[in-house]
Amino acid sequence: MKEYDFVVIGSGIAGLSFALKAAKHGSAAVITKRKAAETNTAWAQGGIACVTSDEDSFELHVRDTLQAGAGLCDEAVVRTIVTEGPERIRELAELGVRFDEREISGLRELDLGKEGGHSKRRVLHVRDATGKEIEDALLRKLGRRSNVHLLENHMAVDLITAAKLGFASEDRCLGIYVLDEESGDVETIRSDRIVLATGGCGKVYLYTTNPDIATGDGVAMAWRAGVEIANMEFIQFHPTCLFHPQAKSFLISEAVRGEGGILRNDRGEDFMKRYDPRGSLAPRDIVARAIDAEIKRSGAKCVFLDITHRSPEFVRERFPHIYQTCLRFGIDMSKQAIPVVPAAHYQCGGINTDVNGVTSLPGLYAIGEVGCTGLHGANRLASNSLLEGLVVAHRAAAATLRTRPARKQKITLPEWQSGNVQDVDELVVIYHNWDEIRRLMWDYVGIVRTDKRLQRASARLRNLQREIREFYWNFKVSVDLLELRNLAAVAALIVDSALCRKESCGLHYTLDYPNPDDRQFRRDTLLSRN
Repeated sequence: MKEYDFVVIGSGIAGLSFALKAAKHGSAAVITKRKAAETNTAWAQGGIACVTSDEDSFELHVRDTLQAGAGLCDEAVVRTIVTEGPERIRELAELGVRFDEREISGLRELDLGKEGGHSKRRVLHVRDATGKEIEDALLRKLGRRSNVHLLENHMAVDLITAAKLGFASEDRCLGIYVLDEESGDVETIRSDRIVLATGGCGKVYLYTTNPDIATGDGVAMAWRAGVEIANMEFIQFHPTCLFHPQAKSFLISEAVRGEGGILRNDRGEDFMKRYDPRGSLAPRDIVARAIDAEIKRSGAKCVFLDITHRSPEFVRERFPHIYQTCLRFGIDMSKQAIPVVPAAHYQCGGINTDVNGVTSLPGLYAIGEVGCTGLHGANRLASNSLLEGLVVAHRAAAATLRTRPARKQKITLPEWQSGNVQDVDELVVIYHNWDEIRRLMWDYVGIVRTDKRLQRASARLRNLQREIREFYWNFKVSVDLLELRNLAAVAALIVDSALCRKESCGLHYTLDYPNPDDRQFRRDTLLSRN
């Protein structure tokens, strides 16, 4: 049995930020199921929304966040994260992150971007690869900490709780089982402070901007441990994912629209003004629904994002990663419009926490996209996610120290019991179920929903979960099997949450209840096995 003062599951901006701060007070392990740099953070193109300009204010950032969240944000949480943002940005700069600057009248200042839903330019960026720059800086710093153990290619299986072990005392998190993907062994890790920073669940949908690691592992593990889950019906679909038969999950950043990109239909019309006076800079839920409606109305396969009215030099300098990627697929975005479609992008709900990442299970914390603090409400304002990861990680590190037990309990956790299981001999079953979940979620639980579609999805998911449970208990665990198990659990949580909300609100739009319902409005959807 391995033992650490802090255990972090996930190596994105939230997990690494927490680990660096917690390591000043004890031993820490960072567990990640792929290489450390394979995270949602590393894929983040746009940047971090933060008030840094004299033309901006905390009040304006708060207002924009509340408006995007469609009445379901926790205003106190919004204010905390917005006002504490500048200090966290300063810490990133000290780590070596150099946000883009521009020269005005001989003076250097931050080159701030503007994205949908923002009333001012406030998005700090490093060209169009902000997340990768932040990820690299955090990993460099982590590599210099001798008391942080980075366990790559290790996948968390399940949380170990007092209730599962039959303890009569208050239920709390005591540790975690982790699969060593190289040896195939399941290790037991003991800690009084387990931090889930596993990111979102985009791979539960057929089309997503997320990397393959985004299978909802943290939410699924927390759910199985009896932890409260909130607002899983609010899955944000990014309006602009590159539409090309050979492109996989490539996001076209909202910053392209922020710099003047115009959405056009197959007839070349700037159609967004018909749906919202803000046009192509409307919040993501509105833009995604408008594109969905435009595609269905015309029968076209996609719409087009046009920034050809800006100079080729500007396009290549501001969006080098997007420009080069599109060019590989035969699209010169400085001369032709980019074909785009919506795709699953961000999980606005998750494990229910406060602004310190504290969950309903003592000893367990959730930070970053896996947690639901109340910042995003029914729809996330663009580029608020990296900001939340930084601020909540900082606050969670402080919270774990405040709740530190006076004397560490000596508890020996039971080893993982495999029983008489055998190696998986029919991987085709796993791949078929994986594919079926993602297709039914796309068809029945997408941008526009109905109760009938949701009920069909619910019935099929229940059958799939029974099949997967039987498979899980009869075969040795593997990454593929564990991810399938987690995907099925998270898919069911999304469907159940969507069936609970009998109104259209933010990212949850249903044809059966097209208008917000004051009887339910401003109420979170809370689910718990307990």
